[in-house]
Amino acid sequence: MFPTIVINREDPSSTDSQTLLDELSATLAMFTGDSGQSRFSIHDVALERSRFLVARSGSATPLGCGAFRPLGEHIAEIKRLYARPGADGVGGAILAQLEKEAGELGYQALWLGTHANNRRAIEFYDKHGFHRIAPYGPYVGKTDSCCFEKRLDQQAPDNQRKATVRGA
Repeated sequence: MFPTIVINREDPSSTDSQTLLDELSATLAMFTGDSGQSRFSIHDVALERSRFLVARSGSATPLGCGAFRPLGEHIAEIKRLYARPGADGVGGAILAQLEKEAGELGYQALWLGTHANNRRAIEFYDKHGFHRIAPYGPYVGKTDSCCFEKRLDQQAPDNQRKATVRGA
């Protein structure tokens, strides 16, 4: 883990943000054959109830990023969580900050989708208390996707998804 990790809201269109997002897209394309860019828009994470965060070292070097956007009144979707290789502990730190800020905004749950071949991401989300749920939005009918939920309100996972969710 880095001795100092500073995580702040940043403009997703800034040069550092774009560099991190491009690195993530290239990594995803290499491992899964899909960069994930078709399911992400910087406009979605610039909304009032969205967040885009960048983690930096004490010397201001960008280490990673992550975001969430609203899916419904009480559900936010995690997007583009990424830590540069060797940035141990950064992904968990970004995720913890996203969870904190989502809770402060009144979200009761976080959802996300990832590629079924992305074992590293699946293990990461399992380790951080996410539970698998049925596919939602753009993941419905896609056998190569895994969807997850983490309740922020301490309720059991919403495997039935009774909440109304807008499409992605």
